[in-house]
Amino acid sequence: MAKIAIIMGSRSDLEIMNEAANVLKEFGVGYEMKVLSAHRTPKEVAKFSEEACDNGVSVIIAGAGAAAALPGVIAAHTTLPVIGVPIDATSLKGIDALLSIAQMPGGIPVACMAIGKAGAKNAGILAVEILAVTDKALEKKLTAYKKNLADKVKAIKL
Repeated sequence: MAKIAIIMGSRSDLEIMNEAANVLKEFGVGYEMKVLSAHRTPKEVAKFSEEACDNGVSVIIAGAGAAAALPGVIAAHTTLPVIGVPIDATSLKGIDALLSIAQMPGGIPVACMAIGKAGAKNAGILAVEILAVTDKALEKKLTAYKKNLADKVKAIKL
């Protein structure tokens, strides 16, 4: 069974990255979570990234703040899709992380989400969408999920 890896640069990112985990739980998708730092544990990040595919990982969600190198470093060491979540960890309110993740050099793509909890939630949904390309049961769950979102909007009476 495919699984998603949720990686964060610091334990303090857990509250935000739990949003991705909650989405994966909702869709019944297996996942693992780890704290790995591009700057403090670079060898471990490279090893994890290089072995992720062999370990059954299909998509990697990586959250990081400040310089936010983690998603890009992971992407440099794997062929798996990497989804970056900018974390609001500095006085720049996550804009620094957003730009670091979005400004990857050509050839090393990282999908960049919104800053913070909304971005982590969307990272979880995007990971499910990637898996659903080859999983009809997951595709049906996504269709129902999006229909439910639309129904909630349609139900609003002003």
